[in-house]
Amino acid sequence: MTPSFTLGVEEEYFLVDRSSGHIVVDPPPAVIADCLAQAPGQISPELLRCQIEVGTRVCHSVAEVRTQLGELRRIVAAVASEHDIAPIAASTHPFADWRPQTTTNRDRYQALTRDLGTTARRMMIGGMHVHVGIDDDDLRVDLMNQARYFLPHLLVLSTSSPFWQGQETGLKSYRLSVWNEVPRTGIPEEFGSYSEYHRNLQALVTTGVIEDATKIWWDLRPSVRFPTLEMRITDICTRLDDCMAVTALFVSVLRMLFRLRQSNIRWRAYKSLLIEENRWRAQRYGFDEGLLDFGKTAIVPYAELLEELIDLVREDAHVLGCLAEVESSRDILRRGTSAHHQLAVFRAAINTGADHAEALRQVVTWLVEETVRGVVPAPTSAAVPVEAIA
Repeated sequence: MTPSFTLGVEEEYFLVDRSSGHIVVDPPPAVIADCLAQAPGQISPELLRCQIEVGTRVCHSVAEVRTQLGELRRIVAAVASEHDIAPIAASTHPFADWRPQTTTNRDRYQALTRDLGTTARRMMIGGMHVHVGIDDDDLRVDLMNQARYFLPHLLVLSTSSPFWQGQETGLKSYRLSVWNEVPRTGIPEEFGSYSEYHRNLQALVTTGVIEDATKIWWDLRPSVRFPTLEMRITDICTRLDDCMAVTALFVSVLRMLFRLRQSNIRWRAYKSLLIEENRWRAQRYGFDEGLLDFGKTAIVPYAELLEELIDLVREDAHVLGCLAEVESSRDILRRGTSAHHQLAVFRAAINTGADHAEALRQVVTWLVEETVRGVVPAPTSAAVPVEAIA
């Protein structure tokens, strides 16, 4: 049976003071309440009170995801602005300190804090999760096995966390460094069947290590709540356009793998050792230094790999109605990811005489504007020119 390939996207935003750019440690309860009133069941608090999560309903196309996610960003921005607050779609806040943050008073979040200790409180990061409807259990695990290879390629396009605690990290996605402290994360294991996956999962449940599969936080996992394959490796994209490109590529890759499977063709299996190396390169360099091509045993410029990927999924993207979004991934390479732009804004500010703190505040201002670009009327401030991106 052909999978439904339905879609759902979840995003996690930071809430910042519009004037200072500082994280809002304790947002007014009305922010969440008013958001929930406008989008019941689609907006919720996160582990840390300074964050808010949104999620689309089941969508049947990338265009529908864009409409719903754009509306959710608009709602959060409008409600937050009534309290002089704004959301930012970035996987780390450029200068916030994790230590003063408070956790949401929910049983699940309190249990996480007890289980993970300081690791949980230090998770001042935000991500983007993309669900794709794969109804058959065994097919879901089979496609997970094959899609592992492509996860670093998706991360490259999404990077939005070059700063941590007010410092340049030298990484395009520092979020993964924080996330890696949590157990049961990273590239998933390869399983021969759903039964094998379930058997290993139950070993953890039976021994009391975890309560259920929601405590498995791999970069790609079979969802517990839905009949979906959930991609979790990516940073949150600051621009909605970039989110759509990543979403379209992911669902197109899954359809391509399913199409090949129908002809008894499988994507070659590679050891986690090799995939993890590309994961690190994507995390460290973004698209600046290329990824390993395992077949060629060489580091290949990411632009070449992206063109190969677009060619691989062109037929599938066309059928899914998202070829334009897939091809728009080239625009990300042309203008840079959020991480590139954040660094450019920071360095441009320093070069024009701003001190370190003011330069970081300008990064937050850029993030506030870009998070709602195309969702609310365009900001009036000048954009950083492409040639300023370092």
